[in-house]
Amino acid sequence: MGAHITDERGFLTCTAQRLVGADIALDVPSVGATQNIMLAAVLAEGTTTITNAAKEPEIVELATFLNAMGAQVTGAGETTIRISGVKKLHDVKHRVMPDRIVAGTYMVAAAMTRGDITLTNVSSAYIRPIIARLAEAGCEIIEERDKVRLIAPSRLRAIRLKTQPHPGFPTDLQPQFTAMLALADGISIIEETVFEARNKHIPELCRMGADIIQLHGSDTSVIQGVSRLTGTSVNSHDLRGGAALILAGLAADGKTIVSPSHHVRRGYESIEADLLALGADITFVE
Repeated sequence: MGAHITDERGFLTCTAQRLVGADIALDVPSVGATQNIMLAAVLAEGTTTITNAAKEPEIVELATFLNAMGAQVTGAGETTIRISGVKKLHDVKHRVMPDRIVAGTYMVAAAMTRGDITLTNVSSAYIRPIIARLAEAGCEIIEERDKVRLIAPSRLRAIRLKTQPHPGFPTDLQPQFTAMLALADGISIIEETVFEARNKHIPELCRMGADIIQLHGSDTSVIQGVSRLTGTSVNSHDLRGGAALILAGLAADGKTIVSPSHHVRRGYESIEADLLALGADITFVE
């Protein structure tokens, strides 16, 4: 696209007079890569084509927002996206779509604590793979127009799970499901195929009493459900792994301390306030 990029001592310096359109083929359908190319291309000179683009709902959301500002983006939600650069964008009012990963996280929280939760302002169409797996694990799911209710069973069932690009099961909910299935009845198998550095939460869950084995040379985890977890101090290495540890702490006996908190707070707005409203005993310490 015409940018000049240098990598010196861990810092990237990018300069350009003006970006130009280009044909870009992604090796994997990355959401972040697709979104950033779209943002770079809307004001670039000429046409940019993204092949093997991500198809997540957030891609469609971004295209809708950009087009409302005067951009020319077509094909969002499909394998190929085309962006014709424009000279300028204008301001617009836009209502952001519900966060499907936050919704899924709270549903898992209720599932693993034998809870009953109703989420409002949520589209069940966006969380269909999540609903399917929770139902498979024994949860009762009641869907309404803009509401989803989850009623947890007395004991969750083990399931087999494989992460995939949309419309498959989202990798951003794999750690939370790992925490949940650590308390399920039976042996669960989770295969991570999207994000190779996703499993940093597993050793921390094992310190809480989870029985999880990662198969050598693969990103497959075998989870033998246990009857209870025990609270302790655990390390949060990333956003979704930190969320998984918080959920494990909700279901564990005793006190759990998850630190640092900045990973989780990057992706969840006031997660402690939401969980407090649901009856959790949780405190955020600055």
